[in-house]
Amino acid sequence: MIYDTDIVISGAGPAGLAAACALGAEGHSVILLDPTPPVTEEADEGADLRTTAILTPGRDLLDRAGAWADLAEHGTELWTMRIVDAAASPPVTRDFEALDMGDEPFGWNLPNWAIRRALLSRAEALSTVDLRFGTGFAGLLARVAEARVRTTDGDTISTRLLLACDGRSSPVRAAAGISAREVDYGQTALVFSVTHPRPHGNVSTELHLSGGPFTLVPLPDLDGKPRSAVVWMDDADEQARRMDLPEDAFSAEATKRSLSVAGPLTLASRRVAWPIKTIVAHAMTARRVALAAEAAHAMPPIGAQGLNTSLKDIAALRDLCAKHEIGSDPMLQAYARQRQPDVLIRATGIDLLNRTSIAGSAPFQRLRATGVRALHDVAPLRKLAMRLGLGA
Repeated sequence: MIYDTDIVISGAGPAGLAAACALGAEGHSVILLDPTPPVTEEADEGADLRTTAILTPGRDLLDRAGAWADLAEHGTELWTMRIVDAAASPPVTRDFEALDMGDEPFGWNLPNWAIRRALLSRAEALSTVDLRFGTGFAGLLARVAEARVRTTDGDTISTRLLLACDGRSSPVRAAAGISAREVDYGQTALVFSVTHPRPHGNVSTELHLSGGPFTLVPLPDLDGKPRSAVVWMDDADEQARRMDLPEDAFSAEATKRSLSVAGPLTLASRRVAWPIKTIVAHAMTARRVALAAEAAHAMPPIGAQGLNTSLKDIAALRDLCAKHEIGSDPMLQAYARQRQPDVLIRATGIDLLNRTSIAGSAPFQRLRATGVRALHDVAPLRKLAMRLGLGA
């Protein structure tokens, strides 16, 4: 049978662009659809000013795809993951060190706009990748031998596989008849960057009190001042109030919530608010369709599991494309067997961590502090937790 392309990818966020690069670099023909071109410059309107920690397995995927070289210069190495349970008396602080696992950092913290720019540049350089920005997914007819994908410009594409990387409300997931379980925590994450007087020392610090974690993640210095990205999770109504605060008042509240571990915080970017939900698709495949990234799973931003779990999806698909007929039932069955259990374990674990971080009652807070101590102080548990965090 003659196909227009091997793989159609719906969605050109970081995961969709990474999939186009990873699969295109292996020689597969790819058409990437998205109604909106990615914003790839920090100063442009609509730029994603969040940051993402790319862990070592994700780095390896991007390196093999030829995209890491342009990203490395933007990355800040993460050598220590510090967890502070500030509700305990006295507070419990434990450091998880990358050197316990080897001679590389846990990962690299990168601006999302830079991730998009590097991935887009690599995708444009691949002769196997056809970028169709301004054109979106409109419909699907899945057959045993092919998927016929309708686009918003009236075209129909015959493909071996349709890959959904089109977000939490995935149109492809809906068209494939796959439902999803959704948990709304009533939380919002505020994402912004700050400068502070104390150097971060390549330490990512996650502070737990109540309402959700407050996390400082290292970034390159700004105008000679140490800088960090912040992800602050808390009650949605409280966060809405904070979004309206003047910059000085907001910085003061952020400093108080950070327990001043880096000294006084000064807002260094605009503030962005994101609702916190867990979403897990009830299946990751349908006939000639695979779900990946947030089309398959979305989690609270704890432990850098979001995009890194998405990159694991893409690595699995890349490897299975080399072993099976692309888009065939055996390939998709193998993908579901590999990825569904891992996604469920991670989503369940992050859900539990978030619920314990929200907890304000003393018994739950004591339990959380005990868990932090045990996870760190029992060496086999510590190393297991770090291996799991890195994707094992």
